[in-house]
Amino acid sequence: MKAIVCTKYGSADVLQLKEVEKPTPKEEEVLVKVHAASVNAADLETLRGVFIVRIVGPLKPMYKILGTDIAGRVEAVGRNVKHFLPGDEIWGDLSYPHGYGTFAEYVCIPENALRLKPASMTFEEAAAVPTAAVVALQNLRDKRQIQPGQKVLIYGASGGIGTFAVQIAKSFGAEVTGVCSTRNLDLVRSIGADRVIDYTQEDFTQKGVYYDLIFDAVGKRSFSDCKRALSPKGIYVTTEFSPTLALLGLWISKTGSRKMIPMPPKRPDRHIKELFEELLEAGKLTPIIDRCYALNEVPEAFRYYEKGHTRGRVVIEIY
Repeated sequence: MKAIVCTKYGSADVLQLKEVEKPTPKEEEVLVKVHAASVNAADLETLRGVFIVRIVGPLKPMYKILGTDIAGRVEAVGRNVKHFLPGDEIWGDLSYPHGYGTFAEYVCIPENALRLKPASMTFEEAAAVPTAAVVALQNLRDKRQIQPGQKVLIYGASGGIGTFAVQIAKSFGAEVTGVCSTRNLDLVRSIGADRVIDYTQEDFTQKGVYYDLIFDAVGKRSFSDCKRALSPKGIYVTTEFSPTLALLGLWISKTGSRKMIPMPPKRPDRHIKELFEELLEAGKLTPIIDRCYALNEVPEAFRYYEKGHTRGRVVIEIY
C-alpha cells in the first residue's frame, strides 16, 4: 500500500510517499480502508520534533506514518472485535496512544478508537471533525460551563479549531465575538458569530468591552494581553500548553479572580464524543473545509497548514 512516511524530524521536505506493507489487524483491531484524513497541529509538532515529542522519540519520530483524524470503511476485523463489521463506515481519532497512521491507504485501529460515521456526512466532512471539534469543545466546556447570554470571544475564529468553537459557543446560547482577518469576516459571520473583529484593523483588548470567556484558538495572545478584556471573574483559555504555562495558570487562578487555563492534550471521554455527535446531528455544527489534497500532496498540505492562515480544515483525500 502507499503511505506518507516520516523517518526523521524536519520540514515537510522529509515526508516521502512510499510503498509499505499493508497491515493485518490484531484480535481487537479493525483494518480500515482510509478515505479521508486531515492535518492537525499534532502532526506538525511530530514532524518538527518539538520537545514533548522527543521525550518518546529523542532521535527520530516514534510513529513513521503521521495522521490522526480518519474517516473510512472497515475492510476486516480481528476475531475479538464486537461492534464493527466489514463495510461499516467509520470515523475516529488515532492520536496518542493509538499510534497515528492515517496518511496511508490502510491502517489498523483499536476498536475503542472508532465510531460509526454519521450517514449524513461525507468522508471528507467526517475526517475534518474529530480532533479540532473535540479540542474546541474541551476548551469551552471542560471545567467550565458556558451559560446562555455569556460573552465569549474566540481569537482565531476562522481556523480549524476556531470555526468549531464559534458554532459550539453559539449552540450553548453564548453571545459570540469572533476575531479573524479581513478576508474571513464573512465566513465567521456565516457560522453564527454575533460580532466580528478584524484583528488587522483593531485590537479587541483596547475596545473597553469585557468577556466572560476568551478562547485563544491559535495560541497567539497571552493572558497578560487578554486580561484587559476579561470580566472580573472571566476565564482565559488557550490551546497552547507547556509545564511553565500550566504553573503560571495555576498561580494566576489561585491569586486573582480571573482564571487562566492552558489546555493540556488529553483523550476525549465518551460524553464529549457523544455531545459533539449530537451537535452534528442537530445541524448545530458544520465542518468548514478549506482545501483538499491527495495523498501524494501531503507535503504541500503541511506547507499550507503551517502558514497559519487556514479557513477551517485541511483534508487529505485517499481513494
